[in-house]
Amino acid sequence: MSVLAISSRRRSVIPGFGITLGITLLWLSLIVLIPLAALFLKTTELSFERFVAIVTSSRALHALELSFGLSLAAAATNLVFGFAVVWALVRYEFPGRRLLDAIVDIPFALPTAVAGIALTNLYAENGWLGSLLEPLGIKVAFTPLGIFVALVFIGLPFVVRTVQPVLEDLDAELEEVSATLGASRWTTIRRVIIPVIVPALLTGFALAFARAVGEYGSVIFIAGNLPNVSEIAPLLIVIRLEECRYAEATAIASVMLTASFLLLLLINLLQRWSERRTGKL
Repeated sequence: MSVLAISSRRRSVIPGFGITLGITLLWLSLIVLIPLAALFLKTTELSFERFVAIVTSSRALHALELSFGLSLAAAATNLVFGFAVVWALVRYEFPGRRLLDAIVDIPFALPTAVAGIALTNLYAENGWLGSLLEPLGIKVAFTPLGIFVALVFIGLPFVVRTVQPVLEDLDAELEEVSATLGASRWTTIRRVIIPVIVPALLTGFALAFARAVGEYGSVIFIAGNLPNVSEIAPLLIVIRLEECRYAEATAIASVMLTASFLLLLLINLLQRWSERRTGKL
């Protein structure tokens, strides 16, 4: 018997692979796969022509475009400003740093309805910020801009908490060595820091996008919920459910699920490519 055959039969030092894999598959099936399968199965009650008519109606298309477009924009915004927040929290010592670090987690703990009410009161025309923006012709509450603000609010912690441990593990001495070798600050960021944290940035972006695209509670209060203006796809699904039009609701939900899966798959592929590329550097 060859050495290769012996090594292939060698058991893992840590036992329990079979039972843990079985529990994993069972749990994922019960919690994720079966409900998703039921969702797609419900849409079979519709004919293909009816399905296409529902998801391509002007109201559904606008709601889907608004949800995905603003979710991507909010996630991209959090990617930039979330990195700035992480950089300040990790690389500098200043009074109140721990307090700011704790404030980042508020959107995690705050109920989404409370967040929506707070943002609406803040950005309404008679609110603290809304009254200042109104003379400038900027209306936030009850517009798509209000939805964007709410999605940025709930998505920021996902980027910060994903990138923060990676940047903490990156030794600051590497930046100092780069500077002593004559590299400019921008070159150090571009050649030393960014390649290391890109996978974490993409992960944070994906998590922020996934949270934003399905957000409901914090958005409906500040959105205004006007069809073809500020109506998001999750709200349209709820409206169809309240009208007992379950097949139509699942048709819109299946489109959201498929589009979200494809976008997250693309982001995951980019993350894996970045990890392999970083490993070769």
